[in-house]
Amino acid sequence: MNKKIMISLAVSMAFTAGASAQTLIQTAKNAGLKPIPSDKKALMKLIDNPKNPITDEKVELGKKLYFDPRLSKSNLISCNTCHNLAIGGVDGVSAAIGHKWTANPHHLNSPTVYNAVFMDKQFWDGREPDLEAQAQGPMQAAPEMAISKEMAVKRISSMPEYVKEFKKAYKDGKITFKKIADTIGLFERTLVTPSPFDKFLEGDKNALTKTQKEGLKIFIDKGCVSCHTGVGIGGSMQPFPAVKPYKYANIGDFKGDKESRVKTPTLRNITETAPYFHNGAVWSLDEAIKIMGETQLGIDLNDKEISAIKTFLTSLTGKKPDIKYPMLPAVTSKTPKPDAK
Repeated sequence: MNKKIMISLAVSMAFTAGASAQTLIQTAKNAGLKPIPSDKKALMKLIDNPKNPITDEKVELGKKLYFDPRLSKSNLISCNTCHNLAIGGVDGVSAAIGHKWTANPHHLNSPTVYNAVFMDKQFWDGREPDLEAQAQGPMQAAPEMAISKEMAVKRISSMPEYVKEFKKAYKDGKITFKKIADTIGLFERTLVTPSPFDKFLEGDKNALTKTQKEGLKIFIDKGCVSCHTGVGIGGSMQPFPAVKPYKYANIGDFKGDKESRVKTPTLRNITETAPYFHNGAVWSLDEAIKIMGETQLGIDLNDKEISAIKTFLTSLTGKKPDIKYPMLPAVTSKTPKPDAK
């Protein structure tokens, strides 16, 4: 073949591929999929809390509180125990385990804390509106951290370094249970993980591989975006199951909210957050995709379609924030002692 013709064909094919990618980007946006903004100002506008604005001092304090096991009755359990930032923001077990090695009584799985700021509601039943309100629950829950509001405040207030940091982070410097939770929630707001998919949505046509693009198209065409959409690619309250029974519904007694709706989990970093579903019943991502097709869409996805969707989902694995494990304040003679009973 003539060299000029070969070059012309290559250019034509590249142009066609580029045009096809641009069409897919627009199709994804039309379906409601949105990127984590690469622009820092745009991202801050999306994740900040006007009632308690993000500052470096609050984030650093929130990080220490997040990792501090002394916010549990036993001195053994921190927020990071169930939402381990080193392993996808989860604990890697089917049902969360807390105080006195107690498994969650409803057999609920710990959802990832990464990108939780993009969820419409918090908890599987959506009972809290934001991360700050959510942070109050696990500390007080008997099967989780099992500490009282009063004990949490006494523990933190007994350590001079914490007192100093609260004064630095907040004008009044007052330590309350709500402020402890708010500060943890504020740190969690910063735990976002931009991925190749976000670059693709922002116009980088080569950010996804050919097979990832094919999987994205099937993901959209099959209707997965009816629930998994927005910046969080999930996060809204949806009926579950919607069409057919969930085959593992007998594991645990969770039924969702009053309208039998369950919070749609984010698909970001989904390859790192097994097991899946609210009761952690499924360890295989392939099986989870198949079940979602059956229960939510009423369709039987074939192996090729499941594989393609799974390949697309790998593009949602994002870059984690660089978090240095903090050195925590030392206890004093005034610090209430641990109680593992």
